[in-house]
Amino acid sequence: MTTANPADPDSPILVTGATGKQGGVTARRLLAGGWPVRALVRDLTAPAAVELAAAGAELVRGDFDDPASLRPAFDGAAAVFGIPPVAFGPAGPETDLEAARGRALIDAAAAAGIEQVVFSTVASASAGSWGSKGKALIEEYLRDHIALPTVLRPVRFMTNYLAAGARGLDGISHGVHRHLFSPHKPMQVIALEDIAEFAALAFADPARFAGRTLELAGDEPTPVEAAAAIAEATGIPIRYEQLTDDEAAALGPGIAGIKKQWEAGHRWHADIEALRVIHPGLRTLSDWLAESGAAALRARLTSS
Repeated sequence: MTTANPADPDSPILVTGATGKQGGVTARRLLAGGWPVRALVRDLTAPAAVELAAAGAELVRGDFDDPASLRPAFDGAAAVFGIPPVAFGPAGPETDLEAARGRALIDAAAAAGIEQVVFSTVASASAGSWGSKGKALIEEYLRDHIALPTVLRPVRFMTNYLAAGARGLDGISHGVHRHLFSPHKPMQVIALEDIAEFAALAFADPARFAGRTLELAGDEPTPVEAAAAIAEATGIPIRYEQLTDDEAAALGPGIAGIKKQWEAGHRWHADIEALRVIHPGLRTLSDWLAESGAAALRARLTSS
């Protein structure tokens, strides 16, 4: 078995969740920065996997529910960018299965002699975050088994505005953005590209970021301010509407609990100004809209 040096420019960085949002953006950012990338996928023929291969990534198949399948993917890698392999059942997040999958990832990295793992989980709040229990177990296991661990905890993605608004939550439908958040209280958001930037910074300087946990956000407009910014950038009237308690309860106890926690003041707490010192190009919502978000939103909203 080959043990890779994190500084070896010829050894690939393994990206899990590579066909998803964070993994895909991070894989492309690393490729653009000159790092060789190995993408762990379950289906080599999936369109997102084929696109990654065309961009220059090496594809390798693996499944966290089959730990033996992971060994070839990790062998010889310099470092790993990991995404929690989440599991959902009828009752919501399946904490034990998610934690088992995360441990399988970390065990495979440790067995391959990989010293650096950058793991992206979920932003924390003072009362905890819905679906965070499995991720907390993975973070603890990561710190116990990997020499140079870095944890990224991103808040809500700016690209969530592009969602279809399933179940009446998130996204924009008929000119309305509906969510749990209080209309006039700050709501932290992050661009996917900035998660990738922090990962790239960690891979470029493993010692600086070893052992660190970074709560990630790039802006904190109120939902009403965000709707106004989107309307101005797209030229399409948009307004914000908060779900009622009954509407939140109808979506499930987890959603109702988040709404109550938020209204009680238990919110995300990323230090945006400190993050901007580390990454001066950290995007605001307006930056993201100008860069790509407005065009993508306009295309989606005018075609629906």
